[in-house]
Amino acid sequence: MPRMTGHRYFAEAMRGYGVTHLFYVNTIVPPAMLEMDKVGVTRVVTHGEKAAAYMADGYARASHRPGVCLCQDIGTTNLAAGLRDAHMASSPVIAITGGQHDQPRYRHAYQNAEDSTAWDGVTKANYSVDTAERFADLLRQAFRVATSGAPGPVHLALRGNAGQMLDREADFDLVFEERFKHFPSFRPEAEPSAVKAAVAELTNAAKPIIVAGGGAVFSGAGAEVIKLAEMLQIPVATSLHAKALVPDDHPLAVGVPGSYSRWCANKAIAAADLVFFIGSRTGGQVTNGWQIPKIGTPTIQLDIDPDELGRNYPNLVSLHGDAKVTVQKLIEAVGNTQPRRAEWVEQVRGYVADYWAESEPLRNSDAVPIRPERIGKELEEWLPADATLVCDTFHAAIWTAQMTRLKAGQNYLRCAGSLGWAFPATLGAKAALPDKPVIGFTGDAGFYYHMAEMETAARLGLNIVMVVNNNYSGGVAETARFERSVNFAKVADSMGCVGFRVEKAADMKAALDKALAAQRPAVVEVLGNSAIRAKRGWVPPAVSGE
Repeated sequence: MPRMTGHRYFAEAMRGYGVTHLFYVNTIVPPAMLEMDKVGVTRVVTHGEKAAAYMADGYARASHRPGVCLCQDIGTTNLAAGLRDAHMASSPVIAITGGQHDQPRYRHAYQNAEDSTAWDGVTKANYSVDTAERFADLLRQAFRVATSGAPGPVHLALRGNAGQMLDREADFDLVFEERFKHFPSFRPEAEPSAVKAAVAELTNAAKPIIVAGGGAVFSGAGAEVIKLAEMLQIPVATSLHAKALVPDDHPLAVGVPGSYSRWCANKAIAAADLVFFIGSRTGGQVTNGWQIPKIGTPTIQLDIDPDELGRNYPNLVSLHGDAKVTVQKLIEAVGNTQPRRAEWVEQVRGYVADYWAESEPLRNSDAVPIRPERIGKELEEWLPADATLVCDTFHAAIWTAQMTRLKAGQNYLRCAGSLGWAFPATLGAKAALPDKPVIGFTGDAGFYYHMAEMETAARLGLNIVMVVNNNYSGGVAETARFERSVNFAKVADSMGCVGFRVEKAADMKAALDKALAAQRPAVVEVLGNSAIRAKRGWVPPAVSGE
């Protein structure tokens, strides 16, 4: 085994695991950072720990490889706060920080606090690394844990406030397992008896519907889900996380259900007599607080994590397995079965047609300030064929869920709940996809969180297009009024990026074209109408009391 410092081993490990970028705040293991330059790993120094975590998260989701973020001891709780979104979205982010050291501990040392437990609630595993030798096996374990089963974040605390333990030399085994360089690292299959039972229920149901979630996305199961749906003529709803899994122009697509939803999707699920959840944890957002479907509706659930099976809805059949390989087993088991469901499919298509008939006048509005429905339509019509759209939470997510249709080949990454996530995550996604167009979408409140990272984007040449719906209120005009003299386009210009301001809907496409062609990070500031409120998730009258 070659002998080297822990810093050199760290660099070799990052190269060995295929990590192309590290996102961090100085100062953490400085010698290791210099070693990264020698092995071709790009160092992205950010202006805040949360932004570093969000960038690593965007990188992981876009690349299907673990993202890595770092900071010294004083910034650990900031970094942990940034991992909350990755934890909620099951994104494999590995956080490496400085940690405790015996000599100054419990003595009011400068910048020292007992905060290791802060990581427990936002990670799959939280390790303390006390020697350079242990760094090797625990780093390998971090990649295993992050990518196995339902993926998720892992934390390593290195001994010393800046990880000085890596100064030591040791004999390191330079073995980096190919399996754990990406996720899912394992693809278990559901047992044949469960597959057979699920096919029987899906075949016999009169009005079944599929709800595909993030697990189906991470598994790369889009083609299989579509094929199964076509064979059995089952409409498909997709969670916000899975919005791009089934193209919106597919005749069986019904849109995003739940709280950030299209009412046509909620109506279709409410009318179903069997709901098949694929890679969905059946959480509160996708079910609109467990009202869509109502508790007691017959369900089948497929998930790679057995703890999720039946958590919120008792299942007729539980399928423990990877979405891609297990849906393929379902396809094989279906054989030549061709259920007759024309009436059910037409009923669901009627919901979808009515939804768009209601929406089109708003999507075509020329009102000034610009209606958010029109912004959604302009994004839809302009997005390049191979683009990745990265969206913030709240109104950015609602408007794109409701008003932006995606085509085959386009990708969608969504914030799991942390306002301000989208801009740094867009930069991380661009680092993972340097040759693809990456477009972010947020509101003014979300953009304010991490505006400083415009300098990071310019410094690193992360040429994204960031669309900001600026209505000077964060979408809550009754409680917040932001300074109207702020011009995001001019701020972008002053920070090494390029900015464009759009005041009329008809000018939006031209601005987006210029932004994409600028060969610099670009901000397209769209002046939106603060008075418009998105419709929240439809629920049946018997539930809502209407």
